[in-house]
Amino acid sequence: MLVKEMMSVDPITIRGEETCYEAATRMSRHKVRHLPVVDRRGLLEGIVTDRDLRHHLLSKVVSGKFGRRLAARVLEQVRVVDVMSSPAFVTTADTDLPSAAARMREHRVGALPVVDGRQLIGILTETDLLRRIIEADAEANLDVTGIFVSYP
Repeated sequence: MLVKEMMSVDPITIRGEETCYEAATRMSRHKVRHLPVVDRRGLLEGIVTDRDLRHHLLSKVVSGKFGRRLAARVLEQVRVVDVMSSPAFVTTADTDLPSAAARMREHRVGALPVVDGRQLIGILTETDLLRRIIEADAEANLDVTGIFVSYP
């Protein structure tokens, strides 16, 4: 099976100049944990994750200044481009799923933007891979009524 058969098309994205607060809001609204960061033409610039946002909030520099300020205020003051991972680990639509999954495991990431050149065309997430595992398990669950053993 290939990535293009399992990826999510038209992923929710964000631009680098938007704020981390906008990223957190978009993630919450759409119930996603990964936002590919694209430019005006849809070319991939990086990826920002819920983990990136948490690491920023918990960094010594920010937490030292944090005091009683709300997390939203801190996130409003930081642009996505300042916390995103760039370059992002990516895959292509014609990559086989085991190779893409191995890349995710190797780099310890929960998602791979799917690109054609630098053009974002989809995203492959851990959830997509889990869905495939569940489908494969369902396909393998045969209703066996009996086992027949024959000898020559």
